[in-house]
Amino acid sequence: MKIIITGGAGFLGSLLARTLLEQGSLCGQPIHRLVLADLVESRDAALRADARVNCLAGDLLGQLPTLMAEPVDAVFHLASAVSAECELDFDLGLHSNLDTTRALLDACRAQAERGGQAPLFFFSSSVAVYGSDLALPLPAVVDDRTLPTPQSSYGIHKFVCEQLVADYTRKGYIDGRCARLMTVSVRPGRPNGAASSFLSGIVREPLAGLEAVCPVCPDTAVALASPVTTIAGILAVAQADREHFGGRTALNLPAMTLTVAQMLAALQAVAGSDVARRVRFERDPAIERIVGGWPARFTSERAARLGLQADPDFASVIRQYMRQHLRA
Repeated sequence: MKIIITGGAGFLGSLLARTLLEQGSLCGQPIHRLVLADLVESRDAALRADARVNCLAGDLLGQLPTLMAEPVDAVFHLASAVSAECELDFDLGLHSNLDTTRALLDACRAQAERGGQAPLFFFSSSVAVYGSDLALPLPAVVDDRTLPTPQSSYGIHKFVCEQLVADYTRKGYIDGRCARLMTVSVRPGRPNGAASSFLSGIVREPLAGLEAVCPVCPDTAVALASPVTTIAGILAVAQADREHFGGRTALNLPAMTLTVAQMLAALQAVAGSDVARRVRFERDPAIERIVGGWPARFTSERAARLGLQADPDFASVIRQYMRQHLRA
């Protein structure tokens, strides 16, 4: 089985790659080749050393002829320009999110139209597809039937791509699955351009002895999922049969709901007051507007039918991060 992961050098892409290689198979088929495509080459030494792994670096549109030169069995499309980047650079968002996804889908379509297998295609969407529109305000709790009304370029891109995946699936060009990921916390490494980046930074930096800035008020509520729970959700959606996935529309992965204040209380409980005091508040109206427009409370019935559950509490998520990323 040949699998492509776009965004394969990123945190989630690398974690997904390691999990797949440990699993050894996907949908019951052994994995013989795993291609990690990203703007930069993976820095994960263990992945690069695995004989099943190929790393490609560069713009994804330019990589497509090489990526699709041989038949592909599955694609995990995680790569995208993130929320704050899309607001700052409109053309970057269109290129990275819409143009690239359309071209990747068409490459899969060409494979199917040549008589090859219609690839399994997992698309990583986001809760940013939801927003409160004047004509259609968000309900207090979002479920799988809530109509997306995105209020950011990033959310628009994700919703448009969801519909493309659904239509290419309807036409038989791919076996498409879309899941809306919650904000993933705690991520290791450096902050990125996502508006939600601080939701990892206010834990990661204090644990490393550094100060962190929180750009929203303490009572801001958010929907979060740990990296382990997120990867479990991606794989469950990808490996579900069509009957259990249920239709062609995207499903919401499970999330826990908590406020920034509750996150910091969990940090204090796990790591102590001195660590929690390294977070200071400097409100950023642009970030507040984006994050404040995202829903924080979900019921994810379709995900529950796949056996998926939210993390039990944020303290356990912090301990997960400390076990995996902090040296004793």
